[in-house]
Amino acid sequence: MKLRPFGNTGMNVSEIGLGAWQLANPDWGINDKNEALKIVQKSLEAGCNFFDTAPGYGGGRSEELLGQGLKSVRKDIILCTKFSYYNEDHKGEWKAKHVRSVLEGSFKRLQTDYVDILLLHNPPRELMDGNASAELYAELQKLKDEGKIREYGVSLDWRIELENVLDTTKSKAAEVFFNALYQECLPAFSKAQEQGMGLIVKVPLDSGWLSGRYRGNHKFDDVRSRWSPEILARRSDLVEKFAALIPEGTSMAHAALQFVLAQPQVSTVIPGAKTVEQALDNFAAADKQLSKETVQAMRDLWTREIESNPLPW
Repeated sequence: MKLRPFGNTGMNVSEIGLGAWQLANPDWGINDKNEALKIVQKSLEAGCNFFDTAPGYGGGRSEELLGQGLKSVRKDIILCTKFSYYNEDHKGEWKAKHVRSVLEGSFKRLQTDYVDILLLHNPPRELMDGNASAELYAELQKLKDEGKIREYGVSLDWRIELENVLDTTKSKAAEVFFNALYQECLPAFSKAQEQGMGLIVKVPLDSGWLSGRYRGNHKFDDVRSRWSPEILARRSDLVEKFAALIPEGTSMAHAALQFVLAQPQVSTVIPGAKTVEQALDNFAAADKQLSKETVQAMRDLWTREIESNPLPW
């Protein structure tokens, strides 16, 4: 798999990484740890070197499984975890004094003594501002100076948030919500690139909608059951419009991932996987590229149908 530079940090990451939220996670109706470890191993064999996790994924299980699966290759891979709303004994607090203890918990589960990237996990927008949260960012910088983390940043959802992080912090990493049906952050990508920030794209398959699995009427019994019938109907309609733009012989999932990779400012994209087969199919998307015309048509779909009224996630 091809590698891309992670901003100007000196790190190089696989174009497609592994989003580890789903690894043996009961919240997704999954509980097979052996399958999760196989996903990690097959990801490595496919050339994936970027793994994204968080303390709250499966109550720490995601980090534990990555720790088991990646221990022998730790120096060869890039690990990204988070300081999040799941903070063990201080759940819900975003105070600088808790960052180190939460990170040490991640170290234990990941079986490592450093992480390559530490992100604030979708904090309240006001806490993303480096001026308003000087103490929090100072702690992140201190951990970087100590070698506990190589880089830090924020996982976020909106252009205004990405621009704020770029304007007010020394962050060199951002995990951004971006896909063919949600392009709101795209105008800020160039600024991120100019400032040497590496961009990680999350939710590239729009929670499965762009995978091709949910066409027509579909009911969910997992975390996606939060959508109203009206939202489900609108999503279904947009999925069909997206599908109509895909070249013959290209799957919907591959087209969705290739659309993300067509943005040159993106360092890596992190689809999740419930099975080995899903993971390998995701990685195979990097083998081909969409034409410039197809990419533009997908941008136009967003502008015409969605931009003025974004879909709730």
